Amino acid sequence: MTDMPVIARLARPARTRRLADDLLTVLPLVLVAAAVAWRALGPGTATVMALAELVVVAAIVRRRVQRLDRPWLVRQLDRARPDMDDSADLLFVDDVSLTPIQRLQRRRLQQRIEHNAPDLRTAWSTRRIVIAWLAAAIVTAVLVAVPLTRSTPDRLAPSPDTPPAAPGVSRLVGQRLHIVPPAYTGLPARDDAGLDVRAPQGSRLEWTLAFAPPPHRADLIFADRGRVSLTRAGDRWTARAMLDRSALYLVVPQVPAGQPLPRLHRLDAVPDAPPQVTVVTPDHTLTVITPGQRRWPLTFAAHDDYGVAATAELHLTIAEGEGENVKFREQVVPVHGSGTATARRFSIAPDLAALKFVAGSDLVAQLTVHDNRTPGPQTTRSPSLILRWPGSTGEGVGMEGVVTRALPAYFRSERQVIIDAEALLKERSRLPADRFLAKSDGIGADQRLLRLRYGQFLGEEQEGKTAPPPTADATTPAAPTAEDGTVVKPAFGSEANTLADYGHVHDESEAATLLDPGTRTALKGALDAMWQAELDLRQGAPQAALPFAYTALKLIKQVQQATRIFLARVGPELPPIDETRRLTGKRDGLDHHALPPVAVTATDPAAATVWRALAGPGGADP
Repeated sequence: MTDMPVIARLARPARTRRLADDLLTVLPLVLVAAAVAWRALGPGTATVMALAELVVVAAIVRRRVQRLDRPWLVRQLDRARPDMDDSADLLFVDDVSLTPIQRLQRRRLQQRIEHNAPDLRTAWSTRRIVIAWLAAAIVTAVLVAVPLTRSTPDRLAPSPDTPPAAPGVSRLVGQRLHIVPPAYTGLPARDDAGLDVRAPQGSRLEWTLAFAPPPHRADLIFADRGRVSLTRAGDRWTARAMLDRSALYLVVPQVPAGQPLPRLHRLDAVPDAPPQVTVVTPDHTLTVITPGQRRWPLTFAAHDDYGVAATAELHLTIAEGEGENVKFREQVVPVHGSGTATARRFSIAPDLAALKFVAGSDLVAQLTVHDNRTPGPQTTRSPSLILRWPGSTGEGVGMEGVVTRALPAYFRSERQVIIDAEALLKERSRLPADRFLAKSDGIGADQRLLRLRYGQFLGEEQEGKTAPPPTADATTPAAPTAEDGTVVKPAFGSEANTLADYGHVHDESEAATLLDPGTRTALKGALDAMWQAELDLRQGAPQAALPFAYTALKLIKQVQQATRIFLARVGPELPPIDETRRLTGKRDGLDHHALPPVAVTATDPAAATVWRALAGPGGADP
């Protein structure tokens, strides 16, 4: 027989009896305290107090049960069984440390315990349990039978309504409006003497009114939610409602027909504003990584009228790759704020090595904060911050033009259109119809912008008369002139006049990108597929748009895999100027080349002949 089985077999009944006895004694006191709190402070506070009391009682009872340990068991065995010979402690000692005589005595004790196990349970505390339950029953009956009264006098403010025109007609003579704001606002309850109030949305309103003479019936008539009947209790009339939206209402007692209606009252529901998030550091949206940088320090400031949640989420998105081969990885990191409840500051410095942030990638960070509104906290996201690790440009310059080995920035968002459309389809069951249509239309707008950008490479015109970006080799065509230098205006209806007013040049070599025929055909097919995808997305059918979007993506991949794309000629690159030779006065290596004299031919010989004739016979000036 070992230590633990003996303790478990002999001490378990005693521990069970001690646990049941303590609980039956203390539970009535917990119930009485919860009943008093329920009547005085309300059900919410009473529930919290009851739970706290149960936790304390459980801790005390557990500590009392743990006192029934091995020393207690040894004392009880020696006291209850004289045949233990005051040697009960030998039952819990290891055989290795015992002498032969002690082992013999131990075997004797084990035989005595196995044949006649003692009952070590304590007696029930019957008297104490009965008194506790009787006291709890008496206090509960008193709480139910005797209503609690308010400590403050039930006074009403006088009503400003004018007396009725006819005698004996009921009118409002006293009024009070009790306002209980939502618990998350932290605002105290208050009484307003007027019936026009402005309170947070979700507040509980309780009207207490008095009429003279008392009518048979009185109602609150709202402009948009119908009628709420007032309940009479003595000379007071009461009603309750939730302030979920602003409304206009009337307090109307039962009056004879033809009497003027009382004046209109207004309830203004102040909605809870979403939290505001601003970026403290960095001070720029786009940040370029510095050599040796291992962390990216970020600091955000959040403000709310009633309180910001102490924990926010930092959404990190890493974009890797170029063109249509961009891959995205997302990670959410919890951030704990500091400061007051209404103004918190969130600071974090993500580890770039742990995020596997490598060259040629972009790291986008957004902080999501929540307020304390119940139910349904409001959420706000901060502006996006970008940390960029520049990669190689992959461009080469030739004498006849520019040869690019990577497509321009235009070729990079068709895959994102597909990702957004598939994500929208997954959220369809949770979104209202108008919200789903708005999101689909937004994706269609992105598809349109992408289609217009691709169209520039085929010489297509821009929708909405968008001006192209300025270039260094842009020239303004000169107007045609006649032989005498005057500007010639094309005749009305001529081909030149029509093209100048309404035409658009598509296939000039300097106006469009020079693509090989195969690439132009693939790009034209991609534009047609984008057009159909845009049409379906604008109509709220992303499922129908996905096949066309995938077709456009496939054709774009073919364009991307083209051997080379030649852009318009930009001219040769001149050698750089040697700044070290400027303003030094050295003329080494310079040769003097004298220009031969050139005879001047007079443009008007008649004028020269007249001038010489005026000089006189001596050739002097006149």
